[in-house]
Amino acid sequence: MGPTAAGKTEVAIGLRARLPLEIVSVDSVMVYRGMDIGSAKPDAATLARAPHRLIDIRDPAEAYSAAEFRADALREIETIHAAGRIPLLTGGTMLYYRALLYGLSDLPPADAGIRRRLEQEARERGWDALHRRLAGIDPVAAARIHPNDPQRIQRALEVHAITGQPLSRLQRRDGRPVLPFPLIKLALAPSERRVLHRRIEQRFRQMLEQGLVEEVEALRARGDLDPSLPSIRAVGYRQVWELLEGRMDYTETIEKGVAATRQLAKRQFTWLRSEADLRWFDSLTPDPGQEVFDYLGPLLGQYGA
Repeated sequence: MGPTAAGKTEVAIGLRARLPLEIVSVDSVMVYRGMDIGSAKPDAATLARAPHRLIDIRDPAEAYSAAEFRADALREIETIHAAGRIPLLTGGTMLYYRALLYGLSDLPPADAGIRRRLEQEARERGWDALHRRLAGIDPVAAARIHPNDPQRIQRALEVHAITGQPLSRLQRRDGRPVLPFPLIKLALAPSERRVLHRRIEQRFRQMLEQGLVEEVEALRARGDLDPSLPSIRAVGYRQVWELLEGRMDYTETIEKGVAATRQLAKRQFTWLRSEADLRWFDSLTPDPGQEVFDYLGPLLGQYGA
């Protein structure tokens, strides 16, 4: 686990080369085909030598829920175990980790009509106004959902509209893992937040240089995608989409893309700090991959790996 731009993928690939591990991606954007640059998806050569499961499994026009991820991840874990290897879950989508580790509350399915009404209201009043409305309905959920996170604001308001109950009440749980096998929880992050902020800016600029604008242009050219979809609301894609719509210039796209990514990292840190039994590794050390290997190797030996 770890915040965006911390170097998780590189460490995971190195570990797979030295230990009997198979990588399972925990990333809500890498699931989409054709969304490669903006998700920092490993290139084809890397995936050939270090396959990642749960990458490129959905079309960008489709939604992909935490419940679907949990079912898919459990299936992949069983397959990996059956082959005598160990799953290494790698990524930064904390909602997916939460669903996998602790299960899901009995939430209602999405309601297209309610979502359309909320999206129309957001276009007229802005997501800040909807976040304020959520704070009046469910202050607990509003406190943990950032005003710049429209997908989660929409879902919290949708659940309340369907059930009449606050999302936070339906999500209560005791916090104990429900998986039927032992867990080793590792987090990789730089010890200095300013370094992460610098990396985030460098990576976003690099994505633009590598063709992120052209990637989003290709998605727009399909004609069946729009900014209301979870795929297009993803950090980076949303800002470039607005650039192509003429709603901001290139400089503003960089500023807003970097700011949104930093906010994402902040939310990831908040979740990680609340997670029990987490072993932290500093990505600023000379060789964080070796440190993780030195820690993980003996532990895997205890389980017969």
